[in-house]
Amino acid sequence: MATLLHLEVYFLLVYILNKNNEPLMPCSSRKARLLLKEDKALVVKRTPFTIKLKFGSSGYKQLINLGIDIGSKTVGLSTSTKKKELYAAELHLRNDIVNLLSTRRQYRRTRRNRLRYRKTRFLNRVKSKHKGWIAPSIENKIYSHIKMIDMIHKILPVSKIIVETAKFDIQKIKNPEISGIEYQQGEQLGFYNVREYVLWRDGYKCRGRKGCKNKKIRAHHIISRKFGGDRPENFLSLCKECHDLYHEEKLNLDIKKKYGFRDAAHVNIMRLELIKRLKEKYSNIEETYGYITKFNRIERGLEKSHINDARCISNNLRVKKLNYYFHIKNVRCHNRQIHKAKILKGGKKKLNQASYIVRGFRLFDKVRYNGIECFIFGRRQSGYFDLRKLDGESVHKSASFKKLILLESIKNSFLIETIIEE
Repeated sequence: MATLLHLEVYFLLVYILNKNNEPLMPCSSRKARLLLKEDKALVVKRTPFTIKLKFGSSGYKQLINLGIDIGSKTVGLSTSTKKKELYAAELHLRNDIVNLLSTRRQYRRTRRNRLRYRKTRFLNRVKSKHKGWIAPSIENKIYSHIKMIDMIHKILPVSKIIVETAKFDIQKIKNPEISGIEYQQGEQLGFYNVREYVLWRDGYKCRGRKGCKNKKIRAHHIISRKFGGDRPENFLSLCKECHDLYHEEKLNLDIKKKYGFRDAAHVNIMRLELIKRLKEKYSNIEETYGYITKFNRIERGLEKSHINDARCISNNLRVKKLNYYFHIKNVRCHNRQIHKAKILKGGKKKLNQASYIVRGFRLFDKVRYNGIECFIFGRRQSGYFDLRKLDGESVHKSASFKKLILLESIKNSFLIETIIEE
């Protein structure tokens, strides 16, 4: 009952399921409190707060639109009728898969060399890539979009899904005046590879120390290849001595790091596949475009944000918006690395994984510590936990299990907290 009293203070909606787990129109926290008090319903989920009726009810359903602002890092979602917004969320997707796969590949190669002789094989997985294969990092983002849409369908009777499909012209971003045949004549035209172009661009000179005349030049990645890629803007001509000094942190390169267009490329790849999979699963799917969203947002005088864009995409422009939204973060479910990367003396490999459940708590469980709601981001076998909020704010780095109250155990890869807008 304390949770419902907390909901009434901020006028949060309560989502309702009938006896057959079918979603109905949400109600106020006051009405939900009466249903629970009269033993006509039971609590199913805490965030977002959902109850289930103990008697069969078809209920009165209105037309509900779900607007989705797709993205590579952040996704905006808004569900509304013609008069009222019913659900608003900001979903933060995972961007650690490329790094994890690269690390796993490194571990596997060193293990093959360390344990026994085995002929190196780099093309043994090519045949498994079927037509239409998508990289795991993008596949996970598509899956997360669909999984989030499924979650909303479980608590709200959505009538229509409207998705904003954006296409980024990367060459136009780099050169706004490009046109026609110039799209086929890039900056590397006439060069054998990226390295040859970078050396020519820098005049075959080392750009490290002033006055360096070493002629043995190599192409150095300004940002790691995992994140910056192999584009020319991410390369710099350095000699071997300057390159070694830079990695030893004895040389400072006064160069601005330019991050690439990875997010734009991800959206270009995933947008059509996402629409295709949604149409296979749901019947009423519509597409809209960024310029329409921008016009509607400016006309209503809204600030640029993922949730405001989703509100405009839902096509209910005169709705009364909620004074709160759900902050959702997508995390990995399990750590599959069995041992630590660094081997101890004597060739011993230390285990990397703690117990699945420590003192009754799991990783990413939602708990209350000294009146603060937070999540478990780290655990020790001794029963001390690293507590944080979803925005990364640290609550306590080593809190005892005796001071924790379990609020919600993690059931999927989504962590949810409610943010009250002032």
